[in-house]
Amino acid sequence: MPKYFLAIDIGASSGRHILGSYQNGKMVLEEVFRFDNQQVHRNGHDCWDIAHLYEGILDGLKTCKALGKIPETIGIDTWGVDYVLLDENDQVIGDAVAYRDSRTEGMDKEIEKLISPQNLYARTGIQKQLFNTIYQLYALKKEAPEQLEKAAALLMIPDYFGFLLTGVKKQEYTNATTSGLVNAEAKAWDYELLNLLGLPRRIFGELSMPGTVVGPLSEAIQKEVGFNATLILPATHDTGSAYLAVPARDDQAVYLSSGTWSLLGVENDHPITSPESREANFTNEGGAWYRFRYLQNIMGLWMIQSVRRELNGTAYVEGRVSKYAGEHKWTFPELIAAAKEAEDFASIVDVNDDCFLAPESMIDAIKHYCRTTDQKVPQTVPQIMQCIYQSLAKCYKEAIQGLTALTGKTYTSINIVGGGCQDMYLNAKTAQATGLTVFAGPVEGTAIGNLMLQFIHAGIFADLSEAREAVKASFDIKEIKQA
Repeated sequence: MPKYFLAIDIGASSGRHILGSYQNGKMVLEEVFRFDNQQVHRNGHDCWDIAHLYEGILDGLKTCKALGKIPETIGIDTWGVDYVLLDENDQVIGDAVAYRDSRTEGMDKEIEKLISPQNLYARTGIQKQLFNTIYQLYALKKEAPEQLEKAAALLMIPDYFGFLLTGVKKQEYTNATTSGLVNAEAKAWDYELLNLLGLPRRIFGELSMPGTVVGPLSEAIQKEVGFNATLILPATHDTGSAYLAVPARDDQAVYLSSGTWSLLGVENDHPITSPESREANFTNEGGAWYRFRYLQNIMGLWMIQSVRRELNGTAYVEGRVSKYAGEHKWTFPELIAAAKEAEDFASIVDVNDDCFLAPESMIDAIKHYCRTTDQKVPQTVPQIMQCIYQSLAKCYKEAIQGLTALTGKTYTSINIVGGGCQDMYLNAKTAQATGLTVFAGPVEGTAIGNLMLQFIHAGIFADLSEAREAVKASFDIKEIKQA
């Protein structure tokens, strides 16, 4: 009977429970439960349905019990930047507002009155994105200061779920760095910055590294799910876990975690916080063993996902249905096939433009961008899809050019992990645009990275290098060369 370990990986559209084991020299994965994740509109804001997500976590644990596959340890990862506030009685304060909500509009200008963008980047090394926690908290301070006044603790989303399961509060390092409030050199909350912004220092505690033991499931949870296990901190930021799983062949590889977001970059031992890096909009997110993920956040498959939702009449936020909805329900392979029908369509958008972050209609946003930039406006599904694919590939090319200029290194390959690595059309477009060989896989990069930390903790792997070798041996990696 193999030993089991559990990765609970929650993304923007769904959560999965993936059991991992090590058998015959290979990592073996088994998805045992999946639940949906849809935002809800509450009190004027787009929010995460935290109660629904927690119910999904518990249901997945019960499924493990029903299968007779009890994990020894559990790790939880989610997206970054979003948080929950707790009062002194550990009760949630307010709503878990989602990062795509518009409340942060203008908050960058407010904060620039207190600290310059240059100084802020030099301290934190974090790419300016209006959804970063620093802007969310400042928006909350303006809108509902009483919530911050009541707050006794701040927990990023995976930290909060870990607290619900164990009763233990931990603030994990990799997710915390996405906030824009962690000092890149000190690798701890920047208390001078917090004081400058007027944010309560008491809610920011000691940061814990991936691999830290949180504790056993609480007695109440053990009774509900039918077993006990120990919660271990993975890199709780999903990109942090995904980067661990990249089976790079050498140090000339670019990493691309491809999903709702495309996170393209490399691993560095030290942050790069130069003015040139800030102007190029690169970020220095903290990783396991203090390895910095030096990357750009690129809009990614969000655009394709949004178009599909519009065409199929489903909504990203509860209650919003698109005017483009038809009777036909489009699959992703059908959208890829459609893009191939319009190979000669040349219009390109800047996928990182804020207009694509949370539009009511992604299709209309693409059309409007093309119209205002004097390009041919896409009218058909094939043209819309070709525009997105061409634009993503161009953005990847430009990001790699920026990496080369800022690091002084020449890159020879792109290693793509995550669900997006299955899109062979995008992989081919990327190889063509960049002139680099693409290695696609493994698909479950985030869950694998989560499990790698648990395997190392359990002594199955000695270190990260050994774990990465196991990834190469365990999963199918496809090679795509420039056509």
